[in-house]
Amino acid sequence: MAAPSVPTHMKAWVYHDFGNTADVLKLDSSFPVPQINQHQVLVKVVAASLNPIDYKRIHGSLKASNYSPPSVPGYDVAGVVVKVGSEVKKFKVGDEVYGDINHKALDKPKNVGTLAEYTATEETVLALKPNNLSFLEAASLPLAMETAYEGLERVGFSAGKSILVLGGAGGVGAYVIQLAKHVFGASRVVATASTSKQEFLSCLGADQPIDYTKENFEDLPEKFDVVYDAVGQPNKAVKAIKEGGNIVSIAAPVAEFPDAFFLLTSDAAMLEKLKPYLENGKVKPIIDPKSPFLFSDTLDAFAYLETSRATGKVMVYPIP
Repeated sequence: MAAPSVPTHMKAWVYHDFGNTADVLKLDSSFPVPQINQHQVLVKVVAASLNPIDYKRIHGSLKASNYSPPSVPGYDVAGVVVKVGSEVKKFKVGDEVYGDINHKALDKPKNVGTLAEYTATEETVLALKPNNLSFLEAASLPLAMETAYEGLERVGFSAGKSILVLGGAGGVGAYVIQLAKHVFGASRVVATASTSKQEFLSCLGADQPIDYTKENFEDLPEKFDVVYDAVGQPNKAVKAIKEGGNIVSIAAPVAEFPDAFFLLTSDAAMLEKLKPYLENGKVKPIIDPKSPFLFSDTLDAFAYLETSRATGKVMVYPIP
């Protein structure tokens, strides 16, 4: 396939200073298209999803190493390869790909993220998009699904174990439930969410949904092999673990379990490992009903994500 012509400048959402998203994030109609090195590909972005780490970095509340604005937010992408570096072996121009473009979430994250017409990243973090998924569906998956998977791997989760998921209706929690049940073979999955999301938890595969507005999970007589904390309640979470059990957290460190807290290491190997479950429908993309937001309405998408009321992923699509 002949390489499509790539412009020198593009539309992108950019922030030059830290602050409230609505104040500092601006649409730039002439931002430079990123250059690629020999190990990278340039992707024409079709869809992107937002994650809390995006606005936490915009606010300046999460400081990344070896990084400073101006910056384009966005980790998750689905799109089409339009240029490949000389050492790239895995992809060719025209391939439909998806992934989380930052190998380490807060270690040298890219200044040009996915809320732009083009983004550049290493071939090692991208996978071919499953044929049964749309670009919108594929873009909803990488950071959240990989975080869910890496957390379960870190605690050695396996068939026959029980798990409590705190924040089961959120971006990551929704995949923890699905993966624990349908990929790892959990014996029992219990998950927390608000009143309106109880049925949603059951649809994901939770054996018992818990309404945290009415019930304290830490007071349950039942204890669990693993607690996956996606909301940041370590002091309560430790009370729900069986003796000899374990905890994993993406929201806050846990004093009694110093290895519990982690940030994702993005790797296409996880996407490739989970591809059969995506293709057979055992693991489903979870997109918030208010999504997608138009590219021009990206500020509205962030405002909604920042309410912490989303069910599943907040998406931006189509990207011009």
